[in-house]
Amino acid sequence: MKLLQVDTLQEAFEKLREAAEEMPLRTETKELSRAFGRILAEDVRSEEPIPAFRRSSVDGYAVRSADTAGATDSIPVFLEVIEEVAIGHPALRRIGPGACAYVPTGGMIPEGADAMVMVEYTEPLDGRHVAVNASVPYGKFVVEAGEDVKKGETVLARGTRIDPAQAGVLAAVGASRVEVYAPWRVSILSTGDELVPVDCAPGPGQVRDINTWTLSAAALHLGMEIVGRQAVADDEGALEEAICREASRCDLLLVSGGSSQGRKDATMEALDRISGGGVFTHGLALKPGKPTILGYDAGRRTILAGLPGHPVAALTVFSLLFGRLWRELTGQREPLPVPARMDTNLPAAPGKATCVPVRLAPEGCGAGGTGLFAVPLLGKSGLITTVSGADGYILMDRDQEGIRRDETVLVYRYF
Repeated sequence: MKLLQVDTLQEAFEKLREAAEEMPLRTETKELSRAFGRILAEDVRSEEPIPAFRRSSVDGYAVRSADTAGATDSIPVFLEVIEEVAIGHPALRRIGPGACAYVPTGGMIPEGADAMVMVEYTEPLDGRHVAVNASVPYGKFVVEAGEDVKKGETVLARGTRIDPAQAGVLAAVGASRVEVYAPWRVSILSTGDELVPVDCAPGPGQVRDINTWTLSAAALHLGMEIVGRQAVADDEGALEEAICREASRCDLLLVSGGSSQGRKDATMEALDRISGGGVFTHGLALKPGKPTILGYDAGRRTILAGLPGHPVAALTVFSLLFGRLWRELTGQREPLPVPARMDTNLPAAPGKATCVPVRLAPEGCGAGGTGLFAVPLLGKSGLITTVSGADGYILMDRDQEGIRRDETVLVYRYF
């Protein structure tokens, strides 16, 4: 029997990166309303200062701060109200000594004023004057022109995902259309005679198709596009036909199952034959995930992946390799890991990197109990519930013997 020639995670990733360099990323221009969740393909700069004028952050009176010096409830300062600024309209009068102007929140502060007094600290008198019962320092409650964004400033960098806050920034600078990365087109083939559709009741020896849906959700979460989904029986001809068809219309083809050394496991031969000898990895030094196949079809410009049939292993490999690859290609930052203390001794797998899903739990309220515990969710890689309750995973190096209880570990998100 032919043995798997395994790569380390880093070796496999570098081979994938080299293949991806032959697949130029596509970009497209999107209306802001259709860009949510997409990744910026270029820096976005502001063509104007924001705000474009000095504005108030409170309802109150625009004053010269020097005029309020020493003001208290018992010794107020009396100022003349020379203007009421309407929201959305310019201030027309200049504030001189002894004068003030009413300005609502967000309104324009008149020239000459350098601070705002909240309306709660004032008392109107005869309609033309107001008593100020508190002193305010220079700049109090004043948002200066360009304080949020300066003209020409980069407000969002390439690789930024457009989430709610980022959409607000784009709206603020008037970026109604943005250049974003076109999503990778992903096709998923799940193989196995035992698989039945999710809406069917499994018979004896059958199981519902899980990997199609976990991998679809993972790809969509990364911002990719699903262009094909199919369950394929353990038939070499049917598998090869499906691979040929799907590889011609996608950037990334995922084939789950059929990647180990079993009698019916023909995925590696099919992928290698169809890609003209493009398979470059047949096995990862990883637990779970050893029976992983990676390759590149240069003619179709498609990355090929044979993932393990066990759901946790398939999801783990997709996260560690393709989640990282997509983020790197599009300039995204890697999510920051969360430090936590291990709540039990945990052995590693000799000669393999070991990925263990964990749940994060608070240490409690005792002395020093202000951090998090990492609680491993131990189970076989064929059991999807093993990972469904995980907050992330820890990754032990292939030369690591294990982790001791109370040792600090880094918990990474799957996606």
